[in-house]
Amino acid sequence: MGRTKEFWLEPSQGLAGDEVRKLVEASNPDAILVFQIDISVKARIASSQPGGDILVTKSPSQAAAAKTAGAITALEFTVKDKGDHQRVIKSLDSQPDYLLITCPDWKIIPLENLVAETHGRVKILARTSSFEESRTAIQILELGVDGIALTSSNPQEIAKTRELIKEQQLPIILGTATITRVKPIGTGARVCVDTCEIIRPSEGILTGCSSQALFLVEGEVNETKHVNPRPFRINAGPVSLYVLTSENKTCYLSELSAGESVLLVDGNGRTRLADVARVKIERRPMVLIEAETAGRTIKTILQNAETVRLTMTEGSRPVSELKSGDKVFVRLEDGGRHFGTRVRDEMVIER
Repeated sequence: MGRTKEFWLEPSQGLAGDEVRKLVEASNPDAILVFQIDISVKARIASSQPGGDILVTKSPSQAAAAKTAGAITALEFTVKDKGDHQRVIKSLDSQPDYLLITCPDWKIIPLENLVAETHGRVKILARTSSFEESRTAIQILELGVDGIALTSSNPQEIAKTRELIKEQQLPIILGTATITRVKPIGTGARVCVDTCEIIRPSEGILTGCSSQALFLVEGEVNETKHVNPRPFRINAGPVSLYVLTSENKTCYLSELSAGESVLLVDGNGRTRLADVARVKIERRPMVLIEAETAGRTIKTILQNAETVRLTMTEGSRPVSELKSGDKVFVRLEDGGRHFGTRVRDEMVIER
């Protein structure tokens, strides 16, 4: 988290929308478009031909000469074996700004080795052909590569990969809501989301009774007198709650299962994707939590237990100890959702 990831695209004509088409037509045929987070921002051009914003070359000597002249450079390598790896490391003497790496056979180990050896010295871009390859590269050694150079001509793959890159760094804007009522209610089908990650203090997932108001539920990271921490787990609430997942979409907790992704968010709004390892649904006593913010009353329901905590401006607090006046973190939005996708101007009233 915290490092800006880059999205490079080598598009086919007409497949990625009008803006991309115009940029391609205005550049030379071998151009790669370089986007900073958002495709709507004016792109730079990376090319092996003169006149681009970034020079792409396979020659370390050409890269060194271009650097001396003040150019931004990207060295392009295909890594098939240890010899190729050593050539990449030796090329760092030419001080390129980027390494553009293609791994035709083993796609994970070579990138892991390069990330480990070059971190902080150069930006590594993994050349990929699909969303799945891109997601794997972004997560390598937790740090991930510094960006993706996508060669897919599939518009869906382009859109999904762009959203993936955006999600690596765009924070969630959190507000606070003031607790007004905590009411124990009956039992219900409660969902525990067990992830493939180690959850950090203040980090959890956003859930709520309405997609317009999601509460930040902390993972089970705290030591207690009776239960050991389970830092992979978020006790998330009943099956009917909304949860924020990837690509800024929501789904119901009942729809999560192993292998899908949820968005982990901390108290500063920093985000990262986590894969779901399992979902446990059990009948447990519940508690209704109401809060007010900006003149609105918002609600969520959680299991009534000491291990279930909401994140606050200072630490977190078990739902069993919440009281009126406490301020908790929430995410607010206007409009509605259609099958999880936000529809900004749609009127939806959820009580």
